[in-house]
Amino acid sequence: MKKIDISIIIPVFFNEGSIRSTYDVLKNEVFIKFPQLIFEIIFIDDGSGDNSFKEMCEVKSMDSSVQLIRFTRNFGQVSAFYAGYEKAKGEACLNIAADLQDPTDLIINIVNSYINREAQIIAGKRIDRDESFYRKKTSQMFYFFMQKLSFPKMPKGGFDVVLIDQVVKKFLLDSNDVNPFWQGQILWPGYSIKFIPYQRKKREIGSSKWSFSKKVKYLLDGILNYSYTPLRFISIIGILTFMLGILYAIIITIAYFFGNTPFQGWAPLMIIVLLFSGLQLLMLGVIGEYLWRALEQVKNRPKFIIKDELTKKETR
Repeated sequence: MKKIDISIIIPVFFNEGSIRSTYDVLKNEVFIKFPQLIFEIIFIDDGSGDNSFKEMCEVKSMDSSVQLIRFTRNFGQVSAFYAGYEKAKGEACLNIAADLQDPTDLIINIVNSYINREAQIIAGKRIDRDESFYRKKTSQMFYFFMQKLSFPKMPKGGFDVVLIDQVVKKFLLDSNDVNPFWQGQILWPGYSIKFIPYQRKKREIGSSKWSFSKKVKYLLDGILNYSYTPLRFISIIGILTFMLGILYAIIITIAYFFGNTPFQGWAPLMIIVLLFSGLQLLMLGVIGEYLWRALEQVKNRPKFIIKDELTKKETR
């Protein structure tokens, strides 16, 4: 059996109509540039509800070396990455999207950088994206918070297309985070990394399923898994509130002795009660987020469950 140089990992979620095109681009525009390398392609169907898996099977019928994995339900893009890492036999793993938004030149540049051994991690960082104003702004907000709260080296536009070597892959698979923030796990250990800037293309087929709620959940994973800033913020607010409470109690006491009690009705009392009740609920909510993650970690559930797996018969 021939040694595989690079495993191409492609998560699929409602990508009907783009599977064959993605395969053709890889075979005819990327692989042909590197005749000295042996590639394998691994498609992971992340619970698609369309004909994505049927198209994946059609591609496999054309090329038996293609591997197919299908989850029992939608576990998320990151879980698909990890499934690909587990099954990959290549010396390096490169994950790309199945929606044809990653430029061919970027993939070629990443592979060239790998051949030259320029870094253990080679990633494409987005400097712009051909998408709607809403998606651009929500993405900018997401990565702004990531930079400020967890990862100062996070590119402003983030990154999704990443090649990792065997050492990094082993670290990722050995990490046992139940709610992994994948980009954080790439940046956190300190392995050598090279970023290649690119502009993400407009999606021509279908629409993105990366909803606002998924972005918020992923943002919380990144902040709460790798930053204690929220807990420190709560501590600071608690200290300041306690000091202000003491100061205000002294003022009330002095006013009482001088017969100038400031409270004449229920409105100030209600305002203070509502204000501090809301503050307490906010603090409990943040603490609850940490406790929930600790509970999920203790349960140690698998990141994904495979329903079907069609492996290759031989390496070409």
